[in-house]
Amino acid sequence: MLAEIITIGDELLIGQTVDTNSAWLGAELAKIGVTVYQVTSIPDERARILQALANAESRVQLVLMTGGLGPTTDDITKPTLCEYFNTTLERNTAVLQEIEGFFTRAGLPLLEVNRQQADLPKACTVLRNSRGTASGMWFEQNDTVFVSMPGVPHEMKGIMQDEVFERVAQRFDRPAIVHRTIMTQGQGESFIAQRIADWAEALPGKGIKLAYLPGPGQVRIRLSASGPDEAALTRVVDEEKDALVALIPDIVYGFDNTPLWQVVGDLLVANNATVSTAESCTGGTIAQLLTQRPGSSAFFQGGVVAYANEVKMNLLGVTQADLEAYGAVSQAVVEQMARGARKALGTTYAVATSGVAGPDGGSEEKPVGTVWMAVAGPDGVESVVKTFSRSRERNIQRATLCVLDMLRKKIQG
Repeated sequence: MLAEIITIGDELLIGQTVDTNSAWLGAELAKIGVTVYQVTSIPDERARILQALANAESRVQLVLMTGGLGPTTDDITKPTLCEYFNTTLERNTAVLQEIEGFFTRAGLPLLEVNRQQADLPKACTVLRNSRGTASGMWFEQNDTVFVSMPGVPHEMKGIMQDEVFERVAQRFDRPAIVHRTIMTQGQGESFIAQRIADWAEALPGKGIKLAYLPGPGQVRIRLSASGPDEAALTRVVDEEKDALVALIPDIVYGFDNTPLWQVVGDLLVANNATVSTAESCTGGTIAQLLTQRPGSSAFFQGGVVAYANEVKMNLLGVTQADLEAYGAVSQAVVEQMARGARKALGTTYAVATSGVAGPDGGSEEKPVGTVWMAVAGPDGVESVVKTFSRSRERNIQRATLCVLDMLRKKIQG
């Protein structure tokens, strides 16, 4: 079964707003056996919307539209939909009551433009929006289903989860599809591909598709299979997932898009352990990721962002002699930072980073991208140096993931 995503809005085309909706929709549709044929982004223009709808109807069974449903004059999607489906707008009493309640609860005055959001095409099935005032709309024409939703991501996701997925499941026959994602850290896509080449070569004959999804410091490896028998698919894909893990156990940290900070947090909780951070070049990024996990107060005690040498000395116990002898970006200093944070904050573990994030400040001995990382624990301190790239943002991301993975391995023993 094929779907097309149409995103509507001038702000998307000029880069003012990043289209995260399509990425989320593509991932969620894949889980239910719907393949995205194409993503089309168009401006708030009547003719372009009409053309996009006609093109999509000619090639897919499901069209998902986002954007253009706000209360202002630049939002023209509803009248254009009326034109395409040969219908007219009418005020929906139930929707109007919900909008009135929304503004009452917010303590805001209700303007006429807000009331007009209850004006919906007669030909549509209204999809309730529990997170905003712009309703979703479901149309059917010539064996194609069209769904129009607001462009605000959390509103769109709410409508999909509350209304659309279940309706799609009832409306269309879809093949079973099984995905497994293996999360890795520490090696690039080409190195992984070389390590698993013989295993990967046999996958097509088993009906399994392999995809590499690389990012800074990590690679997601996705295995997918589709067919009529979900139980059989699950068995085959899980067998191959286990075979893959056995080939690269040193770089696998988790599964199914679970982030590394989540894995580390879960391990800390399971081991009744705590952690603190001492960050120079990563500027608090490690602490920020660790505290994304709900309940992180159970394991995260705090951190020090020690950019200045005086902070390294006064708060973390780094010696002036080592700073002068080796420099801030050195094994001696980063290990003292980790030990100092662990002692000062009284934690089971501590992680530390010190490096040249860039894009300037490097030397022949320590070029941009050089980062020392350390993890201190009950059995001592371990450290490693990496030379990443000239991109400041990517260096911070890669150093953060690298030291978190060092912590993971240290906890697991």
